Amino acid sequence: MSASRIRHSVRTLRAYVPGEQPADPAVLKLNTNENPYPPSPAVQSALAAFDAEALRRYPDPACLRLRRVLADLHGASPEQIFVGNGSDEVLLLCVRAFVERDGRVGYFDPSYSLYPVLAGIEDVRTYPVPLDEDFRWVDPDPRAAALFFVTNPNAPTGMLYPRDRIRDLAAASPGVVVVDEAYGDFADEHCLELALKMDNVLIARTLSKGYSLAGLRLGYAVGPVSLIGPMGKIKDSYNVDRLAQDLALAAVQDQAYLRRRVQQVRATRDRIAAALAARGYSISPSQANFLWVRPPGGDAARIFRELRDRKVLVRHFPGPRTGSHLRITVGTDQEMDRLLNALAAPPP
Repeated sequence: MSASRIRHSVRTLRAYVPGEQPADPAVLKLNTNENPYPPSPAVQSALAAFDAEALRRYPDPACLRLRRVLADLHGASPEQIFVGNGSDEVLLLCVRAFVERDGRVGYFDPSYSLYPVLAGIEDVRTYPVPLDEDFRWVDPDPRAAALFFVTNPNAPTGMLYPRDRIRDLAAASPGVVVVDEAYGDFADEHCLELALKMDNVLIARTLSKGYSLAGLRLGYAVGPVSLIGPMGKIKDSYNVDRLAQDLALAAVQDQAYLRRRVQQVRATRDRIAAALAARGYSISPSQANFLWVRPPGGDAARIFRELRDRKVLVRHFPGPRTGSHLRITVGTDQEMDRLLNALAAPPP
């Protein structure tokens, strides 16, 4: 097929690169920020009770039962909730709904590397804002982008931005600010209040991390009806399948289980951060389910390769800002002890 038949924005697009998914079960996978614990037992019960005969019918296109439960959880109305096929669909629909062809999508650098890909798909310009040398907040120009993504806690650093700075950005912006709280379940605070009180703020959440449902692909947004409504107009007709709706409903209704597992991850995160700091690693203050660390000497690429040879996968992002760091997902205590032992082993 001639390249001229492919849309220009697709031909020139630098695609998103997901974390490696190894086939070898002996590999310790600490590279994609998955939860090391299983979902709530309520999810297994809902799966066992699911009637496959129901799959001959289309799912509820409005996800109404799930939206009602999420609305109760967050003190909102169902009209203030949008449910998507993973939070990535939520983010994509934000670009499609809120950015004109001559507009720009803003985000911090480094941050979630999907944002410029979503802008590229829609053939709109980007406005990356470099963080300071310690990866801390830098004030963006609030008028420079029609849509500004704030990952909070940030990825890949795990750092939590001050809520007041996000509020000030939104208050000064004529566009939309989306606070991507994919890792918000592990943080000390969130920005839900902004989405419920301001007319240009959305919160994006996912069930992938805290709820241990990365394989389900279920995300949602909370915000004013004036923003949620347009997203519903442009989504796929049946964007969330029937099984996903049922299992998500079971997970969200078991908040006690979520809190227990989140506390386990946070405790392990803090223990391993202290252990790595004692070995000379520089540790960014994480409010997520991963650590952003700089090894002594900054030779992260070498350590990444050595760990990989020992069947321990972490994430390395080559580049001038990120290449001296590693991102390490928090696993179980046993898994993290295996990581520490692998780091202590002599070079192969």
